[in-house]
Amino acid sequence: MRLIPFLLLLFILYSCSGPDRKPEKTGKEGTAIPSFELLLTDSITHVNVAAAPAGKPVVLFFFGPQCPYSHAEMEMIIKNESKLKDIQFYIFSSPPFQLMKAFSEYFKLNKYSNLTIGMDSENYFLKYFNTSGVPYTAIYGKDGKLKEAYLGQIDVKHITRAIEKK
Repeated sequence: MRLIPFLLLLFILYSCSGPDRKPEKTGKEGTAIPSFELLLTDSITHVNVAAAPAGKPVVLFFFGPQCPYSHAEMEMIIKNESKLKDIQFYIFSSPPFQLMKAFSEYFKLNKYSNLTIGMDSENYFLKYFNTSGVPYTAIYGKDGKLKEAYLGQIDVKHITRAIEKK
């Protein structure tokens, strides 16, 4: 009987980061990057994610500042920065602002030119994708269209494979 909770925990952990992870069916595949603003860590500047550089892949990474899977995915992004340098990342969370800022400082995200970190104070992304958890990653190709979206921690191969998808 003690084995059941252990097996359940093992299944949950595997499903969050398993190698055969399948993208979410959002109904928004093939649509353009949504237009919403992020409040950056300086607490003054706003950036609209739809104004991403044309012809460049974009990843929207919605994280939970205290979520271990969000931390693991952020570590993976930083570790593979050389492979991901041509991708514009928008890394953001919902309020509170201080937790988002602490996440940014912990990972020293301001030193990466292709990473923009902020807060989605209107929870637009959460409502747009109707997501039930974090991390949630939406991957857009060079054409600015949604290729794949994932709930849960993913690996660099999921990002690169989605971007190469026609």
